[in-house]
Amino acid sequence: MKNYIKYLPFLAIGFLSCEPEFDDAIEENEVYTAGEADFSNYVSLGNSLTAGFADNALYIQGQQNSYPNILASQFKLVGGGEFIQPLMEDNLGGLLLNGMQITNNRLVLSTASGSPAPATIAGAPQTEITNKLSGPFNNMGVPGAKSFHLAAPGYGNVAGVELGQANPYFVRFSTSETTTILADAVAQNPSFFSLWIGNNDILSYATSGGTGEDQAGNLDPSTYGSTDITDPNVFAQIYSNLVDALSANASGGVVYNIPNVTDIPFFTTVPNNALVLDAASAGSLTGFFQAVAGIFTQGLIQEGVPPAQAQALAAQYAIAFNEGPNRFVIDVPATQTNPLGFRQMQEGELLLLTIDRGALAQGYGSVALSPAVLQVLGILQQGGTPTQEQAQLVLGAVNGIDDKDALDSSELSDISNARLSYNSTIQSLAEANGLAFVDADALLNRVGQGISFPGGVITSDFVTGGGFSLDGVHLTPRGYALIANETLEAINQTYGSNLPEVNVGEFGTISLSDNVN
Repeated sequence: MKNYIKYLPFLAIGFLSCEPEFDDAIEENEVYTAGEADFSNYVSLGNSLTAGFADNALYIQGQQNSYPNILASQFKLVGGGEFIQPLMEDNLGGLLLNGMQITNNRLVLSTASGSPAPATIAGAPQTEITNKLSGPFNNMGVPGAKSFHLAAPGYGNVAGVELGQANPYFVRFSTSETTTILADAVAQNPSFFSLWIGNNDILSYATSGGTGEDQAGNLDPSTYGSTDITDPNVFAQIYSNLVDALSANASGGVVYNIPNVTDIPFFTTVPNNALVLDAASAGSLTGFFQAVAGIFTQGLIQEGVPPAQAQALAAQYAIAFNEGPNRFVIDVPATQTNPLGFRQMQEGELLLLTIDRGALAQGYGSVALSPAVLQVLGILQQGGTPTQEQAQLVLGAVNGIDDKDALDSSELSDISNARLSYNSTIQSLAEANGLAFVDADALLNRVGQGISFPGGVITSDFVTGGGFSLDGVHLTPRGYALIANETLEAINQTYGSNLPEVNVGEFGTISLSDNVN
């Protein structure tokens, strides 16, 4: 079995350094106009993608390269005002609560372990969330926020952080313990706004491997777990309220839809057919699962199931393996049609980036063999009949991938159904309110195929593609610049402005450091 993640030479990777020059794409003496939009007081709402979150943390350089900050720099060409962000205290990214660290530092690409791999940067973070910042802040992006959190009173109350009822990032800059993100945004009377929300309403479920619940039909978000999927009707009502409140006095705004999880490297880096076997190993695994099917057949017959019916039910467990790549075995809920609760993965099902790839190399996703199990297999090979206890040893050796490490077809279906409904709501409200609309779903799909820019290509390949940061979910500065350019195009088309794009190639990607924990 092989670890399929391989890193290309670093010569092909652009690294994050200083804050980029935003005006590289501006032609000398060219005149720019705002059209029908007023950018004098731009306010952005959203979650981690809006805040500039990258590499599994929020830190200053990431915030400086957030897509709203990039947009604001272009808006200044046509009368845009100052864009203030609730900056972290350092570039480490960890948060403190009363001196105790409650979130991890950011990731960097390190060779400290011998081969390039993401690792947590070392250092003591200085961002204490009880040190309240004085606003107002134009960037109201709050990492971790779901749609209904934007209108949730107390979401910035420090007393609720340890209880999971408040958000530590919003605690830093909320105007009161009872306010909402939306209220603090509207209080600024924005002349123009951006809204990208809804990703976490499905993403938290996806990144947990679908261990949460699909809350379709439950209209009370106060009863949701942190990894649940938000009911589409709840999302639609909340989103409509957000658009109404932000549009009340604004000249306009821009909204973004929700990308497909299958387009981000957190779900595409580890293939589900990375069980690579030589001919002998393939034969041994095939023989093992034939033994499982045989043992299960005999157990059913002993329980009174007719032999033909028992053999038909047990046949699904006689999984055949071939020389070369094979799909892993996955655990699924036991049912009447699949009593043992495992099967081979299907095309399109996904493994998470966080899966233990060392464990995969030791039999996770196939079989966990032990001397006792091998002894029982020897009995079977010699035509003997194992005891019931020995038979259970063989059945228990099946080592399917846990739910938390994969997304199966039913979980992907739940995610897709919710996302498509959310996106329908977002686009409909954009059209009804005359707002600019960014099809982030289509854009990130194109990134997966590769998007050219002067001097290179940006893709969704983990580490080397330039589009996604080291957490496999959030974008790099270059990726956020791509979002900004797509936004500028949508604004120009909707409001008759002629704002220039930024030079994507001037923005960095990932950071390299061996100063790691």
